[in-house]
Amino acid sequence: MSSQSEDTIGSIGFDEGELIERFTADCELRGLTPESIRGYKGNLRIVSKFLNRSGLTLVDLNRQSLKTVLNYLTSERGVTPQTVGDYFSALSSLYKYLIWEELAETNPILPFRERYLSQYKNSRGNTTSERKLITISEMATLINSVLDPRGKAIITLLAKTGVRRGELIDMDIDDVDWENQRIKLKPKAKRSNRVVFFDDETAIILRRWLRARENYNVRPGCGALFVGEQGGRLGRNGVYYVVVKCAERVGLHDSSSPRLEDHFSPHCCRHWFTTHLRRNGLSREFLKELRGDSRSEAVDIYDHIDHDELRKAYLAAIPRLGLV
Repeated sequence: MSSQSEDTIGSIGFDEGELIERFTADCELRGLTPESIRGYKGNLRIVSKFLNRSGLTLVDLNRQSLKTVLNYLTSERGVTPQTVGDYFSALSSLYKYLIWEELAETNPILPFRERYLSQYKNSRGNTTSERKLITISEMATLINSVLDPRGKAIITLLAKTGVRRGELIDMDIDDVDWENQRIKLKPKAKRSNRVVFFDDETAIILRRWLRARENYNVRPGCGALFVGEQGGRLGRNGVYYVVVKCAERVGLHDSSSPRLEDHFSPHCCRHWFTTHLRRNGLSREFLKELRGDSRSEAVDIYDHIDHDELRKAYLAAIPRLGLV
């Protein structure tokens, strides 16, 4: 077969790019979060591009082609077992969609995942692996090693506020309240409280980035706090690349290791934030509020936390890093 991204795929009557778009539109209709949809879309595009090299498509998957996908992810891309699981979850969800639309009869991912993925994880001792947690001094070393003002601001803000990657990239300059040193986040399905705070050293790093931002060729009307090289809003992959590359330079990330605890991703900053504020004595209720965790119990739903009190507690507990 010729390039499947241009030709129609078998009997479904449209190309692979359109298939992915139709699938993601269905995900939106089902109410999946934007983060989940972006993850599915990105993973499917990567697998599709790999399959196209052999003249295969996403609708051609069988036991043998799935083995080649698994080998590609683990050997060529060197992704962690957890991330391998994310790729196959995306493929499985796609096939559930195909079955629903009567474009496929079976889901080949389910038996493959049961047979191979659990063995893959177990063979590398990852059944008890934990996300990497670095010390306060290691976080200080990481951030102070970053010379680029944008990269330094990204990692500082992730660590000092505990926001998720999607929340960071959605921030606009106008969301920053400099007087009260807080940021109002965009509405998200996973987040209850939309206000996060930052301290004095974070303010210095952020202002330094905003001065550097003026030298970027920012697109007209783009108010994003963090922009990419092309002048538009920085994307999820851009944030991931910045964090991982900076962590790799100081020995905090090993891309060749299959162990989750050897990898430092943007989410590790949220893990760092949560752990060290708790260790510094911040109450569980205040920590949940700063993280924006969902309120599942009536006592949480009707307990209105005073923002001034929360800010003072945050400033007392957030680690000082001696940033330069």
